[in-house]
Amino acid sequence: MYMAGNRGFTVIEILVTLSVASILLAMAAPSYRTLVQDSQLVAQSNNFFSAMMLAKSEAIKRNSPTTICPSTNGTTCAGVTAWTSGWLVFADANNDGTVNAGEVIIRVGSALSGQSTLTSGNRTRVTFAASGFTFGFNDTFSLCDSRGVEMSRRLTLNNQGRLRTDKGGGTCV
Repeated sequence: MYMAGNRGFTVIEILVTLSVASILLAMAAPSYRTLVQDSQLVAQSNNFFSAMMLAKSEAIKRNSPTTICPSTNGTTCAGVTAWTSGWLVFADANNDGTVNAGEVIIRVGSALSGQSTLTSGNRTRVTFAASGFTFGFNDTFSLCDSRGVEMSRRLTLNNQGRLRTDKGGGTCV
């Protein structure tokens, strides 16, 4: 017996709707991946930028040198130019670039996630003087992911302790 109030979708209508939805999803997925990768790179760049500015402000506040260096364990400097495994900001009272007894570790930066890499040109540390300047520690840091140079972030630190961020132009290995 047929009821006039019963309405539904036919199998053909459901299949057409699912086909259109899957085509739209297939077109949107690559754009979403790019958005996620861009967001991750910006967040990592901002995290490193804020660690650098923390080191600078702590040097000025403490009226004593503060160092930021790559670290793999969160307690000592690694002595390498690859910052991908994390970094360490500490009050470097004797200005030797190593964490000694009695020197305060201010912040530990975690390792980068995904396939991102962060390298410096030739610095294994950056020390900010009590003035906030980085005499002799100017360098360029390259933050890269699997997309290469075009999508990289380049962070340039000058001798006055100013850090500038640019999109692209990084040295990706």
